[in-house]
Amino acid sequence: MTSVAGAGAGSARNGRLREWIANPWGKPRVLPLVTVAYLAWSILPILIAIRFSFNEGRSRSTAQGWSFRWYWEDPDLSVWADPDLRTALFQSLRLAGIAVLVTVPLGTALAIGLTRWRGRGSGAARAVSLATLVTPEIVMGTALLLVFVNLLTFVPLGTPAQAIGHITFSLVFVLIIVRGRLLAIGPEYEEAARDLGASRLQAIRLALLPMLWPAIVASGIIVFAISMDDFVISQFLSSGTNTDTVPVRIYATGRTAPTPALNALATLTLAVTIAFAALGFLLWWLLKRARGDRESALEHLAH
Repeated sequence: MTSVAGAGAGSARNGRLREWIANPWGKPRVLPLVTVAYLAWSILPILIAIRFSFNEGRSRSTAQGWSFRWYWEDPDLSVWADPDLRTALFQSLRLAGIAVLVTVPLGTALAIGLTRWRGRGSGAARAVSLATLVTPEIVMGTALLLVFVNLLTFVPLGTPAQAIGHITFSLVFVLIIVRGRLLAIGPEYEEAARDLGASRLQAIRLALLPMLWPAIVASGIIVFAISMDDFVISQFLSSGTNTDTVPVRIYATGRTAPTPALNALATLTLAVTIAFAALGFLLWWLLKRARGDRESALEHLAH
């Protein structure tokens, strides 16, 4: 009897061991804790940097009250008063805006073309289109610098070269996001529109694009964030302090004795990026609501 009980206990232990090996987390107790710890580790330094951007004194490590001194109140050292910091912020916004306006439609058209292309060479074209994704950014920056200095000499360094560099580097992200959505949709909706008498362009505009809007909006947000955050390409293709972006300015100033104005500049960059993401989400929600209202109206007319 004792041996049977011991064998049963051993079998239960082995069963629990096999279950633990198959799913070492067990019930989701540890996983939420790890998630919260990761979020805290990621967000806490950002919150600390934001806190010291509102510091009343010059310290970036000791709390000294609250003020907007480093944003606009200080007549000499604030972000608004310092021409280098202000120019860096405007340059980052300018490049990000250009990148979104050019990269999103270009990447969407490229994604549609590569997805619907079934001829010879289509597989090689899709593989080459992803080369930017696996190319180290420092290699991309060096290559673009050599191209603009030795080949495309009519493109000056500074804003034109930086804008082209940001577009080149960000295009692959739009391609991946929109193409993933296209593969999920399939060609059936375009074929149905063509069967109902629509031209190829009308099928894309009326049937395909409304379903691509979530991917298009998401890719625009990602391109904006990547452009605002880019350092290597912006640094390589800069023509001087008047075309430095926020990451370049933070890197250059952070090695000296920076004031909390640097924290304020980073906080403004973060706020602008979050505001753009919120605006993109609002646009997507409005488009989704308008599409739902239109479909409801059509169903009502059909009945």
